[in-house]
Amino acid sequence: MTWNPVTGCTKLSQGCKNCYAERMAKRLHAMGSARYVHGFHVTLHPDLIDVPRKWRHPRIVFVNSMSDLFHEEVPVAYIRRVFDTMKACPQHTFQVLTKRAERLAEIAQSLPWPENVWMGVSVEDARVSSRINLLRTVPAAVRFLSLEPLIGPLENLCLQGMDWVIVGGESGPRARPMQPEWVTSILHQCRSASVAFFFKQWGGVRKDLTGRKLNGRIYNEMPAAIERIGVGA
Repeated sequence: MTWNPVTGCTKLSQGCKNCYAERMAKRLHAMGSARYVHGFHVTLHPDLIDVPRKWRHPRIVFVNSMSDLFHEEVPVAYIRRVFDTMKACPQHTFQVLTKRAERLAEIAQSLPWPENVWMGVSVEDARVSSRINLLRTVPAAVRFLSLEPLIGPLENLCLQGMDWVIVGGESGPRARPMQPEWVTSILHQCRSASVAFFFKQWGGVRKDLTGRKLNGRIYNEMPAAIERIGVGA
């Protein structure tokens, strides 16, 4: 499930070009949603920070599907409050994803890093692969890469210190195509590095038609940590 104590963002790199969250925010704004009265401008929702404390049963939670927690307009003190909530809810697994790896690395040492917080960076092509090196400096129990929307080849990835790789093509009306050889190359690199591989989708205008089979099978691999904390995949 998702948890959005922050909404809104600004474009940073080519992976942001056709942002699904921006499209969704515009739709919700047009529908009169109180959370999106400011559209896709960065907006803090402090009343939502403690929501996970109310969930009794273990959940896998994607943090800020509608924003980037490490956006420069989100105060460090606010980020720390989000992390304090995650630390106080060890029954849940929180997946945090950012494109702003520089800010993540800058403030990582001032944040608590309990085992139930997984930290990832988005890498859509080789132009932003430096985000991986920055993630490696973060003391998270689980580090993962979201290679989506994959819009270019990623060869010779250094996967040292990574636990999980997610690959996915872009979807939506202006989706840029993903080449099969890009995906199979990443799969082979994960196999060589003993890193869990999850293939999310081929994408395209109709992702429901293109599906998510690679080489005739589904790849749903999860990092070993999911077993340690007792949450079902």
